[in-house]
Amino acid sequence: MPKPIPFLDLVSPHKELKNELLAVLEQAIDNAGYVGGPMVKNFEDEFAHFCNTRHCIAVNSGTDALRFAYIAGGVLPGDEIITVPNTFIATTESISQAGAQVVFVDIDERTYNMDPAKLREFLESHCVKDAATGKTRNKLSGRPVTAVVPVHLYGQPADMDAIIAIAADWNLTVFEDACQAHGAEYYSGERNRWYKVGSLGKAAAFSFYPGKNLGALGEGGAITTDNDEIARICRMLRDHGQAQKYYHDIEGYNGRLDAIQCGFLSVKLKKLPEWNEARRRHAATYNRLLAPLKEIIVPFEPAWSRGVYHLYVVRAKNREGIQKKLTGKGISTALHYPVPLHEQKAYATHLQRNGGFPVAERCAKEILSLPMFPGLTEDQMREVAEAVGYAA
Repeated sequence: MPKPIPFLDLVSPHKELKNELLAVLEQAIDNAGYVGGPMVKNFEDEFAHFCNTRHCIAVNSGTDALRFAYIAGGVLPGDEIITVPNTFIATTESISQAGAQVVFVDIDERTYNMDPAKLREFLESHCVKDAATGKTRNKLSGRPVTAVVPVHLYGQPADMDAIIAIAADWNLTVFEDACQAHGAEYYSGERNRWYKVGSLGKAAAFSFYPGKNLGALGEGGAITTDNDEIARICRMLRDHGQAQKYYHDIEGYNGRLDAIQCGFLSVKLKKLPEWNEARRRHAATYNRLLAPLKEIIVPFEPAWSRGVYHLYVVRAKNREGIQKKLTGKGISTALHYPVPLHEQKAYATHLQRNGGFPVAERCAKEILSLPMFPGLTEDQMREVAEAVGYAA
């Protein structure tokens, strides 16, 4: 029987880096630097440089990164924030935890990211801009609409030029959910150059959950921003609102990322460009192997995108049959995500319910995530593609 093919491999890269990771532990033990200190500062500086931003604030999860970014970026209780329904719930629960209300718009059929046309349509149909203040208000709810959160899903950048332009027209703040897109790049035609995701909005959030392209050996997250005031407030929010020890300017949270995880992330950050390039090569190989299968829709990468393929997601009408066939051959797969958020029980009372987002709803029934990690071999990808072909 063929050797099983895992969905991802969290063992091999850590074995390769074992000595460097153990050195981080030894350093922390020797100097008792467990919370804060040089390892945190070093990683923050390194990741800010990697993202081409002025600031990085390390926190204990991507969810906290989103929540702190919203609060520090001026979102107020009662505000409405626009995002997409085909994302992990952290995108929206962090909005609710900041005291705001979630509003959904549908996605682009090819990229699975926010459709700028649907964003503009929602604003023009359901919102009005106050002539005196320039602020946007939802005509139905009466609440202020203050921000938009594009999600760079599966490691593919959203169409940021279009989203930023629409947001500017309606006086909305843009926050990037970059939790799956470490190192992905977007070509801005408006500014005629490539940008790292995390450097395009007012602030951005990253997750370092172990399975991410840059993963901690536990939980972790970060906010990136060029805005000094957002950075200052985020640093206070993560540390009980302290401007300095025992002096609390605001109420905050216990949202720090510990020094050992920052040390681990510094070690792994050096390998991230190499790992991302491996993922891009694997995606190209999958695309070639799956091209003859007309029943399979492979990922679409626009000319303005350099995705990092956190996930390699295909679509097929016979998704369940294909997944069952692959499981029978020892090939692990996953669904990201099988139920759009507006159809989840957690949002049973939400005003936007079933049927309102046909693209997201259709895609959720067809998506299938195939094995994707830097150490994947061509033989393994060939075996996956052959199994897909037999089942399609």
